[in-house]
Amino acid sequence: MELNQKTKRQLSSHFWLFVALLLLLAGLSAALTRTYHKSWDVTLSGRNSLSPGSIAQLKKMQGPVNVTVYAGAGTRVGDAVKFFFAPYQRVKPDLKLRFIDPDEQPMLAREAGIQQPGEAVVQVGKRSDRFNSYNEATFINLLARLSRDQDRLVLYLDGHGERKLDGAANHDLGDFGAQLAKRGFNSAPLNLVLAQEVPHNAALLLIAGPRLDLLPTEVAKLKQYVQRGGNLLWLIDTEPLHGLQPITELLGIALTPGTVIDLQAKEMDADATIAVGAAYGQHPVLQNFSLLTLFPFAREVEAVENDGGWSATPLIQVAARGWIETGDLKKPIAFDQGHDKAGPINIAVALQRSVGDRNQRVVVIGNGHFLANQFLGNAGNLDLGLNSINWLSGDDNMIAIQPRPTQDAQMLLSENTKLMLVIGFLFLLPLGLLAAGGLVWWRRRKS
Repeated sequence: MELNQKTKRQLSSHFWLFVALLLLLAGLSAALTRTYHKSWDVTLSGRNSLSPGSIAQLKKMQGPVNVTVYAGAGTRVGDAVKFFFAPYQRVKPDLKLRFIDPDEQPMLAREAGIQQPGEAVVQVGKRSDRFNSYNEATFINLLARLSRDQDRLVLYLDGHGERKLDGAANHDLGDFGAQLAKRGFNSAPLNLVLAQEVPHNAALLLIAGPRLDLLPTEVAKLKQYVQRGGNLLWLIDTEPLHGLQPITELLGIALTPGTVIDLQAKEMDADATIAVGAAYGQHPVLQNFSLLTLFPFAREVEAVENDGGWSATPLIQVAARGWIETGDLKKPIAFDQGHDKAGPINIAVALQRSVGDRNQRVVVIGNGHFLANQFLGNAGNLDLGLNSINWLSGDDNMIAIQPRPTQDAQMLLSENTKLMLVIGFLFLLPLGLLAAGGLVWWRRRKS
């Protein structure tokens, strides 16, 4: 065969086509050798997959997360730990697991303070802490706390019968304070009779329902704190302000007397004095927030025009079919066209302005009960409180819905259903089996 120029080009093109196909085949073969994971969570609340809030938290984190697990990698405990962290590693590939067998290296386990196999040390940047409760909420909260460059200080006004962040009474905020501690917040009382001013190292100040009048000197110190750019969370109940009226003027807010009556609560078999929050404003505190919130004995809070430079955003609207009751709540409640204000009612406002080089933030909520020990576990009350604290302290990236509760962990049956199950399994099923056995015996005997 004579090789001319055309034949050479054909042979060369065939050769390179063969090489390309061979490389493509090798690439496809390599791709097919990879392991692909696909799963479906069919539980009602999706408890076997990560919540949107957890996924958002993981994606916002910068840098790797190192988890040192004190257990054998091939043991049953080690396998359970790998299974727990697998969904987190799929969202955040730089979450690294390292296993140390405490039986083989007891000194390392002792130095880390490990008390039982399976405990872990989680490190984010230069901060680390122990982890031994393997559930989503605990782990995400731990990551949120370790992600902060330092713990935040939350001061709460004290000395006038206010709700306390370490109190155990029903009206106190002790449970909420415990949740803040898990997320890297330190809290401390502030008595302005003793303190010369509100400390500058506070991330924010909480005022939660004083029951006694503040002294003029205390009010002056609070005004000074707001004027210099301090962040504030003010929970205002329907009781008198006890000397804090100058602060409302400084913030440019108006408080309507009376208690919110919400007919939607009656449809939920709750008292009409509980305002149901479902309509929310556009604000970072409420980003992706869709949970109901409940506010017992709420009051209206509105922003008014002021010369303080505040930018105001209404946060929560309630009682679309309700009103503000100005009469005695112990008497029969009914809307009075001449005195009561018809809904919808706004009960929370977020304020923001620039003071020098500082971005000042204030949240005023016309209710303190929703964060009290008695009501904190209702609906999304905890989430709203945490989101408010995170925004006020400047941790906008920490604002996320908390991991959802399990909704299908137990089966609730009516009394009739229970009775049918008892009759079916204890009587009908055995009688059916006995009848079937008797029928088989009778047929065999007859044949």
